Amino acid sequence: MPLRSSLLAALVAVIWGVNFVVIDAGLDGMPPALFVALRFIAVLFPAIFFVPRPRGRMRDVLLIGLFMSLGQFGLLYTALAMGMPPGLASLVLQAQVAFTIVFAALALREAPRRAQVVGVVVGAAGLGIVAAGRDAATPAHALVVTLAAAASWAIGNVIARRLGGAAKGGALAGLSVTVWSALVVPVPMVLLALLLDGPDAVGTALTHLTMAQLLSTAYTAWLASLVGYGIWNTLLARHTASAVVPFTMLVPPVGVAAAWLALGEAPAPAELLGGAVLLIGVAIAVLAPRRQKVSGVSSGTRRRSAAGAGQPSS
Repeated sequence: MPLRSSLLAALVAVIWGVNFVVIDAGLDGMPPALFVALRFIAVLFPAIFFVPRPRGRMRDVLLIGLFMSLGQFGLLYTALAMGMPPGLASLVLQAQVAFTIVFAALALREAPRRAQVVGVVVGAAGLGIVAAGRDAATPAHALVVTLAAAASWAIGNVIARRLGGAAKGGALAGLSVTVWSALVVPVPMVLLALLLDGPDAVGTALTHLTMAQLLSTAYTAWLASLVGYGIWNTLLARHTASAVVPFTMLVPPVGVAAAWLALGEAPAPAELLGGAVLLIGVAIAVLAPRRQKVSGVSSGTRRRSAAGAGQPSS
C-alpha cells in the first residue's frame, strides 16, 4: 500500500487500541448495559438520517448488530466492569479470529486451511497460558465473559459473510452496515440495565453524567465506530484485504501500551507470554497464503481470491 494508506491503517489500529482504556474510564459509576446503549445511540443519531440503508436483507443486518454490537460490546463492557484489565482485554478479544474460523466451518461448511487449523490450536494454547498464569487481580469470570464477547463478535462475522454484497462497495456501504445494525442495541441494553441495576441506578447515572463518560461515549461512537470503520472500509475498497487486515495485529500492543501508560496496568509475565502466543496464532491464521489452483484458473480469478483473504466483516 502507499505510505498514506499505511499510515491511515496504523491510525485506525491506534484508535481501536486506545478504545479499551477509554471504555474503562467511562465505566466508573455507569451501569455497563446503559453505557453500551449510550454509545450506540450516539452511533445512530444523527448518522441514520444521512447514511443510506444497506443492501441485503434487513434481518441479516440486525443479526449482525445483535451479535457484533449488542453481544460483543455488552459482554466486553460487563467484563471490564467486573475487573478485566483493558490491556489484557484487547489481547483476549483477538480470539474472535479463531472462533470465526471454527464457526464458519460449522455453519457455512467452509473447510479451514491447514494453516488456519494450526493458528486456532496455537491461539488456544495462548489463551490457556493467559488463563493459567493471569494475575491474581484478574477475575476468572471476567476472562470468561471477555471470551464470550469474542465468540459473539465471531458469530457476527459469520452472519456478515452471509450478508454478502451488502457489506461491499466501499466506505459508504460498510458505514451503512455499522450504522443501521446499531438499531438493535439501545432498547434491549436500556431494559437490561433497568433489570440488572434498577431504575434508581439508571436514573442516577443519566442525571449525573460525568465529563469522562461523555468523552468516552463520543470517542467510542464517533472515533472508534464511525471514523475508524469509515477509514477501514475505504482502505479495503482501495487495496487488497491481505494488505490491510494485518494492521489489526497492532491493536493489542497499542491496547496493552495504553493501559500501561494511562492506568499503570503492567501485565503479568505469563499474560504477556500467552498474549504473544495468541497473536502468533492469529498471525498464522490470517497471514498464511491461500493454496491456489494453477490449472484452469485465470490470473484475474487468482487476484480476486487473494483480495478476499482474511477480510474483516465488522
